Amino acid sequence: MSAVRALDLDAGPIVVGPMRRRHLRGVLGIENRNSPRGWSLGLFMSELSYRDARVYLVAKHRNRVIGFAGLLFAADDGHITTVSVDPEWQQRKVATRMMMVLVERALERGVEALTLEVRPSNTSAVALYQRFGFVPVGVRKDYYRETDEDALVMWATDVQAPAYRERLREIERGFPTATELERWDW
Repeated sequence: MSAVRALDLDAGPIVVGPMRRRHLRGVLGIENRNSPRGWSLGLFMSELSYRDARVYLVAKHRNRVIGFAGLLFAADDGHITTVSVDPEWQQRKVATRMMMVLVERALERGVEALTLEVRPSNTSAVALYQRFGFVPVGVRKDYYRETDEDALVMWATDVQAPAYRERLREIERGFPTATELERWDW
């Protein structure tokens, strides 16, 4: 068991807050470990500049970035652009916590549906998205060129419905500890 897996989460909460420039070193470290051809510093900097049309966040444990996620708004839809967790912290509900915050931010903005692309081979991510009500609706051929993989296109519709909000509460009840949120100033 790794040192992180042996950690008791009560020793410090998972804190989710807005991604800032100061987090990009940690974000890029995770991106480089998880993706054969990840996003560049320039791309992250560009995305962070669109505060009205994007939400980018980080998950931290004891001020160390352990995950990040992003969402862009397009009309009444929210498109999840990225979700990534430090390999040492995978399978610890970090991605679930970040998805929860992204979805809640999207609901606050009035989105009616959410979409994303995912590698079909990433079965844990597919399962996570299905818990959030995403269903496969199509395939984008050769989307992940670096690994010669197609992308599974998934949508969650009718996300403003009471049944969807109850789905979120059910997911939240499964967290071993509360998620702390940093102040969002936009």
